[in-house]
Amino acid sequence: MPKMKTKRCAAKRFKVTASGKIVRRKANKSHILNKKTRKRKRQLRKTTLVSKADRKRIHSFIQE
Repeated sequence: MPKMKTKRCAAKRFKVTASGKIVRRKANKSHILNKKTRKRKRQLRKTTLVSKADRKRIHSFIQE
């Protein structure tokens, strides 16, 4: 059976930390920013960890 290919769309969106956790960007920062508060937009800049429930599935996409 051939090797599984990396899902390139996922590889561009997620990074793996040294401890094996997966980092992602937050959603809702691209448009309709007028109604969002400064605080909310500032917090959306930060990265966050993928939840434990999704970690296994995303790990299989990026093959790290």
